[in-house]
Amino acid sequence: MTTAIHDAQTTFLVVDDDDYSQDLARLTLGKLGFTKVEVATNGRFGLRALDAMPKPPDFVICDIFMPERDGIEFMGELAKRRYPGGVILVSGGGFQMLSLARQIAFESGLNVLGAFTKPLQQHELLQALSGGDST
Repeated sequence: MTTAIHDAQTTFLVVDDDDYSQDLARLTLGKLGFTKVEVATNGRFGLRALDAMPKPPDFVICDIFMPERDGIEFMGELAKRRYPGGVILVSGGGFQMLSLARQIAFESGLNVLGAFTKPLQQHELLQALSGGDST
């Protein structure tokens, strides 16, 4: 999937329990010209944010390890809803867990654009938004 990287109307949902990671995602997206960014601190609040949005976001950036409802559970709900947008996975955990989460999301029918260790770097985000993939 290739996207218009400079489209200011592109929407994002960042689901991450870490304040620093949330701030970094917003800052990085802002530097790229994206201003429509919603943030949720776990999968439960991510689903609430998703339900409150007028249409599904173009992209979801999702952490794997979070309290209450983790990234795997959240992705399962995205798959049940047949979420049409791109998914970018991030994790502070090991590469092996990130790779497994990516495989689960992919096999659930989600459009996984990349899986990266934290902190998410601008070049990694650009790679994922441009349709490249990394695990």
